[in-house]
Amino acid sequence: MHPATLAVPRAASAPDALDPGALRKALSRAEARRKWRAFALTLPLLVFLLLTLLVPIAALLQRAIENPEVANTLPATISALDGWDRHEAPGPSAYAALVQDLARLPDSADAGALARRLNSDVPGARSLIMGAYRALPLQGTPESIREQLVGKDARWAEPPLWRAIARNGARWTPDYLLASVDLQRDAMGQVERMPEQQRAFGAILLRTFHISLVVTLICLAVGYPLAWWLASLPARSANVLMILVLVPFWTSILVRVAAWIVLLQSEGLVNRGLMGLGLVNEPLALLFNRTGVVIAMVHILLPFMILPLYSVMKSVPPSYLRAAVSLGSHPLAAFLRVYVPQTYPGIGAGALLVFILAIGYYVTPALLGGADDQMLSYYIARYTNVEVNWGMACALGAVLLTATLVLYGVYRRIGKAELSLG
Repeated sequence: MHPATLAVPRAASAPDALDPGALRKALSRAEARRKWRAFALTLPLLVFLLLTLLVPIAALLQRAIENPEVANTLPATISALDGWDRHEAPGPSAYAALVQDLARLPDSADAGALARRLNSDVPGARSLIMGAYRALPLQGTPESIREQLVGKDARWAEPPLWRAIARNGARWTPDYLLASVDLQRDAMGQVERMPEQQRAFGAILLRTFHISLVVTLICLAVGYPLAWWLASLPARSANVLMILVLVPFWTSILVRVAAWIVLLQSEGLVNRGLMGLGLVNEPLALLFNRTGVVIAMVHILLPFMILPLYSVMKSVPPSYLRAAVSLGSHPLAAFLRVYVPQTYPGIGAGALLVFILAIGYYVTPALLGGADDQMLSYYIARYTNVEVNWGMACALGAVLLTATLVLYGVYRRIGKAELSLG
């Protein structure tokens, strides 16, 4: 075939190959395939985070406002208390409804859960509920049922327990969250501060923040010069010494706490060393107090401060400091004005990491601290394992979660402000 006969088809197909619309569509399809491929690769991680992080957090927040014990157990009683003025004991119909609800319970475990929930609001409610449950069956008119309950315990004729039942009649309640910040609802449902002798969690939260702040500042004071020294060493020497920094990561927290108990006791190595050097005449009280808690927490959390600082300091060219000195600046002034500002990201990241980890500490204060050194996580564990009050435990957990998110938000805002100024 003559070559000239092939020229027409090639010329006709060239505009189609160079069509801008077709090219854009091809690029869009390629970009979409790339995005779907990236999403497919990250999907297992997203599912893992959803199941192990987001779902438990959502369940925690839900349980902090959920109040199913009274609503599920005493529906007839709650209906009978509808419209009650809450000033005097309710009428006989409420007593009959209570007995009817208790009689429908499958076993004593349900009555025990109801009694524990009401006892958290009204001390002594547990004995009232369990006494009425054991006295079943109670028969007769509502008036006679009322007389039988009051005859067994005169507190049935008083309004506090009935107010607690009416107040907890809804399936959802703010009571746990209010109690976690020393607030409560009165008999009429209005929010008010708890009596002064009952306020506890505000002081515990402040104590938690105070201990965490002290630990963070000490970690920064100790970790900054150590990270600077490591960053100034040759790579081989720095890697060897970094292994010593990472050793605590490979040791159980319980083992480290037990070691500090041995070291800090009256006859421990620390006191013996201080007395041997003549620095003290008698053993110092370093155990089961705030001092022991801070020392152990600093030891455990120090690597979390050193690693961010070290990573940032390695990226700071040492020529900057030498240039400032060569231009006439004092070495200390050059260090403070040239070097330190460039390590602010590491300081912020390390301080935030240490502080957030510190506010959630439980084992170290529980084993090394006294009664006045326990942090908020200790009471979360107590409500979970001892009091079996999941609502209160989840409310305190929600307070810690909120504090963590607020701190992270403040850190992000400060970081953005520094970037905009830079």
